[in-house]
Amino acid sequence: MDGFELVVLLSTLVIALLSGILAAFMTYKWKNNRTAKSFAFWAIGLWAFTAAVLLESVFSLNIYSEALIDLYLFLVVFLVEALAMGSLYLLKNNTLKAGYIIYILVIDFAMVLALQFSNTSNLIITYVVYGVLPLAVVVVSSLGTFPAAFILIVVAALSYKRTKNAKMLSIIAGTLVVSIAGSLYIAAFPEFLYYSEFIGILLLWFGFLGFGLGKKAEKVTRHSKKGKAAKIASKTHTSKRKGHRRKRRSKRNR
Repeated sequence: MDGFELVVLLSTLVIALLSGILAAFMTYKWKNNRTAKSFAFWAIGLWAFTAAVLLESVFSLNIYSEALIDLYLFLVVFLVEALAMGSLYLLKNNTLKAGYIIYILVIDFAMVLALQFSNTSNLIITYVVYGVLPLAVVVVSSLGTFPAAFILIVVAALSYKRTKNAKMLSIIAGTLVVSIAGSLYIAAFPEFLYYSEFIGILLLWFGFLGFGLGKKAEKVTRHSKKGKAAKIASKTHTSKRKGHRRKRRSKRNR
């Protein structure tokens, strides 16, 4: 194993580790708050991103098959779509969300067909994913990644304008940079792929870890639960008092 191969392998493993931890964190937060659909789609996108980077680690070892590269190319598109869908759930337009989900399903089906009927040659050059894609794969991938990147930019602008939250901006910027990583590869600029992935993960960590989650959120949840319990206890105590008063009145009447 030469020096460059080792650098590529270690870089992809570090990125995969950071992405996997963040994906697990987002999954945990969504599990505790099922109404936060953005967290669900961001978690799905991050898991897909983790799988794609792990495949890059495999490719860096010169382990290659057409099935693996087809899976990698599908994940590159799917992860961008999932991240964009998560950002779209920050908006309240249900028609837009439903329309984009249908669009994603159509593109993903078309992507499977394009990969199935295209002959994908060996795309690994000097331990990195670098090669010419079949035209059908390029077209369908572009229809998936570029609209998703556009959605991320628009939602970032709208969210920051509404909330003025720098953490939110960092989250959207991170998803955008990760999306650009896939888009750059599709657009034949693979030399920027790994840089974009690393920068994107750092932005996502900065955003999510300071986004009012973690222990603070748990404390809020606990306080709210205590508040609900106190209200229930108060109502029960009040009803008992009323019951005792009624019994006393009935005894006096007798």
